[in-house]
Amino acid sequence: MAKVKIRNRRARPSPKPSAGRGRAWLWVMSAAVVVSLVGLGGFQFAKNRAASSTVRSTSNNRPRSDYPRPLPLSDPMGEGKRARGETDGGSEPTSSGLTDREQTAAGTANLESNSQNSDAAPPAVLDVAQSAMVTVELDFGATVPGVAAALLDIERRYQPDDGKGRTFAILDAYGEPTPGGKLNLSMHVSTEQPGTGSLIFKRTGEMLWSSRIVPSKDPNKRQFTGKNLSIFIDDGAGHLLTVDGSNNPTWIMDAVVKEKGALLNTVWPSGAEHEATFIYSACGCPVKVMARREGERIVRTKELPVMFPDDPAVVELIARLMRW
Repeated sequence: MAKVKIRNRRARPSPKPSAGRGRAWLWVMSAAVVVSLVGLGGFQFAKNRAASSTVRSTSNNRPRSDYPRPLPLSDPMGEGKRARGETDGGSEPTSSGLTDREQTAAGTANLESNSQNSDAAPPAVLDVAQSAMVTVELDFGATVPGVAAALLDIERRYQPDDGKGRTFAILDAYGEPTPGGKLNLSMHVSTEQPGTGSLIFKRTGEMLWSSRIVPSKDPNKRQFTGKNLSIFIDDGAGHLLTVDGSNNPTWIMDAVVKEKGALLNTVWPSGAEHEATFIYSACGCPVKVMARREGERIVRTKELPVMFPDDPAVVELIARLMRW
C-alpha cells in the first residue's frame, strides 16, 4: 500500500486589525490636509479679489475733497471791488471811476471746453467772480472770419436766478485759423451772478460751453457794480504803474501815475511801447494789450485780443482815453 505523504501547509497569518486601521487613518489625514490646502487657497483667492475690488471702488468713488480744486481768487482792486455782476445793459463807467489801487495777483479757474464733447459733459459749476477759458474750434465754411466777426456768431444765453441782467461776460477773445480751415477761438469768461449761462454757436446750434453759477463762498467778495475801470501801465521793467483817474482826465496822458506822483505824459514818451492792463470784471481778471504812443495818440501794436466784446460802453471809454 502506497504511502502518501501529506505536507502540512503553513497557515497564513490573519491580518492585524491595527494595521488596517492605521492605513485608513493615514488616508483620512491625507485627505484632510488636501482639503485644508484647497480651502486655504480658495480663501486667499477670495481675499485677494475682495482687496482688488475695494481698491477699484475707492479709486472710482473718491470724495470730492480729493479732486483738484480751483485756485482761489484774490482781489486786484485792494478792496474787493469785484463780485456779483449786476449789469444794466452795459452802463458806462466814468473816468473818475479809475481806481488808484495797486494790482495784486488774480487767480483764475481755467476750464477748457471742447466743442466735440461739451454736449455730453454735465454743466460745469463755477462760483460767482470766477473765470473760465473756453477754447473751441469752429467751422465757418470756406471763409474763416477774424475773431471780432466770429464773436458775432456766438450767442450768449443767460438765466439769472433773480431774473435780472446777465450771469457772465466775455472779457477778451483771441484765436487763429487751423490748418484744417477752422477757427481756433479762445474766450475768457467771467461769472457775475448766480444762475446759468451758456455759449451757443449760432450756425449749428452747438453748445460750446455751459455752467451753473453759484454764490461765492468768499465773504470778502462784494458786488460788482460795473462802474469802476482800473488801468495799469507796465514801466518796461516788470513793474505796474497805477493810473489815477480821480482828476477826470479826457486824455490818459493827463492822468497821474500814483507811484511816480507825476503825469503819465512824463512817464510815457512818444515812440515808446508799453503793455497796458485793463480790469473791468467781476473776477478781477486783467485784459492786456500792447500799445505804442505816437504823439497825441496811442495805437495798438497787436490786433488781439478783442477787448470786452460784451461791454461796448467800456470799449468806447477806453478808446476815448487812449485816443486809438
